[in-house]
Amino acid sequence: QVQLVESGGGLVQAGGSLRLSCAASGRFFGLSRMGWYRQAPGKQRELVAATTRDGNRNYADSVKGRFTISRDNAKKTVYLQMNSLKPEDTAVYYCCAEIVEISKGSSDYWGQGTQVTVSS
Repeated sequence: QVQLVESGGGLVQAGGSLRLSCAASGRFFGLSRMGWYRQAPGKQRELVAATTRDGNRNYADSVKGRFTISRDNAKKTVYLQMNSLKPEDTAVYYCCAEIVEISKGSSDYWGQGTQVTVSS
């Protein structure tokens, strides 16, 4: 069974940093695009950052210069380094990965979400 397991959320003061991790487990053929989304109360889920297997990255305008996405293909893990955090970054952060399975082809999997709270 394919799973994405996230870790690293928590409570931090404005200006602080957090690092999120998301590891893929289970039997699958490959990992393609991986990314982080977030959803604040009363708002739609939005893309924060994403990276392709060969390292191309894109970011939401609101996090450019503060957040960095990276991945370790050998560990099947994607990271999100968040610096200079602001109260408006408070949200549940979700990992998403495009996973290729022999039997199913390519499909998106989601993690369970991890809460990030930034206090002012």
